[in-house]
This record gives sequence, structure tokens and C-alpha cells, in this order.
Amino acid sequence: MADTTKDIWNDNDGEEEQKPRKKLRGFLVFFLTLVAVLAVVVFAAYRDGTGFDALRRYLNYGSTEKAGSGSVYDYDASASNRFAVLGDRLVVLSDTRLRVLDASGGEVWSTAVNMAAPALHSGGERAVAYDVGGTALYVVDRNGEVLSLTAAEEEPFLSATLNEKGWMAVTAKKKNYKGCVNVYDDGMELVFAFNSSRRFVTDAWVAGEGNALAAVTLGQENGTFVSNVVLYDLSETEPAADYDVADGLVAAIGCVDGKLATVSDTCLTFADTKGNVEGSYDYNGAHLREYDLNGESFAAVLLNRYQSGSVGRLVTVAADGTELGSLDVSEEVQDISACGKYLAVLYLDRLVIYNQALETYASLAGTESIRDVLVRSDGSALLLSSEYAKLFLP
Repeated sequence: MADTTKDIWNDNDGEEEQKPRKKLRGFLVFFLTLVAVLAVVVFAAYRDGTGFDALRRYLNYGSTEKAGSGSVYDYDASASNRFAVLGDRLVVLSDTRLRVLDASGGEVWSTAVNMAAPALHSGGERAVAYDVGGTALYVVDRNGEVLSLTAAEEEPFLSATLNEKGWMAVTAKKKNYKGCVNVYDDGMELVFAFNSSRRFVTDAWVAGEGNALAAVTLGQENGTFVSNVVLYDLSETEPAADYDVADGLVAAIGCVDGKLATVSDTCLTFADTKGNVEGSYDYNGAHLREYDLNGESFAAVLLNRYQSGSVGRLVTVAADGTELGSLDVSEEVQDISACGKYLAVLYLDRLVIYNQALETYASLAGTESIRDVLVRSDGSALLLSSEYAKLFLP
């Protein structure tokens, strides 16, 4: 006869039901916590566009705040060092060596160079290193060399730029001409070239995916030097349009919010690829101290009231020439860096990261040994001393 009795003290009746319930409760707590965190992030992202960057930093680096607490990259000290960020990798160029370092500071690739005036420019997940007035040029990505060029001694390189799509414009002297520009597509194939016989060419930029080439030329009118931007359709050999940069000499050309942007000693100028000037920002007699065109939808300039000293204004400007933010500055600024929605300003004793309205996003004290800064699109920043770089996470 079957035993139908039940031991109520030793019976495990109900445990099987409770275990799934405990697991379900744990999952619900986790899920509700995740929803709450995401709600905060989405709210912050909607409010100022930075919430998703905080999530990106959390996923990439974890929850531990790293305020420059450890050396990330090490390199040889040199007054000629130039730096560029490629994701989590750092490109370091000196007058004797070009290196690509990974996130843990290890050397991915390097080569010996001999440059009297090293220059470094990044764009499209690549960096171009070249000798201004020299004959050496290298293009590198995260893994090392992509292209190298050697110019003739009588036709040295003057400038090289990479746009956000990885197209490159190389400006050089040209025998029997006043300059030339060669254009390379994102596969580093030479796709366009022109020689200038009328005006000196000082710089150039490729718009988008080869939509147009903008070449900065220098000439004279009424006994004074003036800058003019000449536009080329890459399928044509003759200029398609041009526009003047009023009362100024162009120091740099780039792109802001889809518009061609030039920095001169007197103003910022914004134009489309048809040669229509769509905005400008006049310095009103102030002296240009620093600039950066790498903001997502803004340009940044540091303007001094006097030729020397540190009294002036920090300004962010939209592509239509309107002022987005302005901040009076009465202390020494060592470096500025723009990327994405952020502008990093390195003062003598601290770093401040602003948004495009120049509202403080994050700050870090005790940066006396730091000489340069590179902000990244997620709001993190690399603090660069003479021999090492440290990571700052807001």
C-alpha cells in the first residue's frame, strides 16, 4: 500500500516554486534599475546632447572615474612633439620619429623620420604627418602606415589636410608654377591635381566625398596681400567658383557643420561649395590667439584684447556666423581642443571642458605639468605632458 503521509517538517514542498519567484524578482529589480538609468541618460541626452556620451564612456571604461590618475601613453620628450587621436590610439610625431600607440601605451607601429618642421593633421580615422617645407609625408591609421610620399627637393610640401571622410589634399611648391594641389580619395589614390600659375597656393581642403576642392590662394590687391578661396569640381580642370576672405590672411581651412570654414587673422568665414559666403564672424580688432575648427557644429577662437597678455575672450561660432557662446578670459590659456560637442581649455592650473555654449561640462584641477590637451568625441580628454599622456573621464 502506498504511503500517503506527509512530513510537514522535512518536506521541501514549495521550494521549487520559490526559487523561480526569487529569480524573477531579481530580474525585475535589475530590469527596473536599467530602465531608470536609461531614462536618466535619455533625459540628459535630450536636454544637452551629452547623456549618450556618458553612456559611451561607461561602456568603454567602466564606472571608475579616471581623472588623469595613471599614465596611458609614454613617449620621448621633445619640444617638437605633435599629437593626434585616432579613437583610443595616439599618434605622436617628433622631428625624429612617427609612432602609433595603442590604448595600453604599447607601440603599434613606428618609423624614423627627419623633419625640420613636423606637422600633424587628423581626419577620417587617419592622420597625415609631414615636414612643412620638407620632402617627407606619411599617412597612418590605427594600425600604422597607409601611404608615404617623398617630394623633390625643389618641390617641398607646404600643407596636408584630411577631411572627415578620409580624403586628403596635399599642397606643395611646383617648379615653374606658384604652387600645386594633389587630391587623394579615401583609398589614397590620386584622383585630381592642378597647378596654379596666377597665385600662390598655401592650403587646401576636400569637401565631403570629393564634392569639391577648396584651395587657399594668396595674392596682392592695391599693394596688400589678400586671400582668395578657389573652388574646383574634381571632374573639371578649370575653377568652378571663388570667393574672397575680406581683410584677412587665411591661417587654416576646414569644415564646420557642412560649410567650408576659414580662419584668418581678422575673421572666420563660412561658405558653401558654390562659393557663396553664408556667414562670417569679425574679431572687431581683437588679436587671434588660438583656434579650432574640429567641433561638430561650431568653430572656437581665443581672442586677445592686446597683442601680448592674457586678457581676452573665448568664443564659439556657428556656421552661419552667429555667436553660440562667449567667455571672458583673464588668465593664461595653454591650449584649446574641440571635438564633437565639446571644447577643452587647458589653463595653467586646471582643465575645463565646455559645451558649445561655453557652459562648464567638467573640470579637473592640478594640471600644472600638462602642456597640451586633446578632447575626444565622447567628452573624455587626453592630458599631454612632455613625456606622457593621461586620460581624464568626466
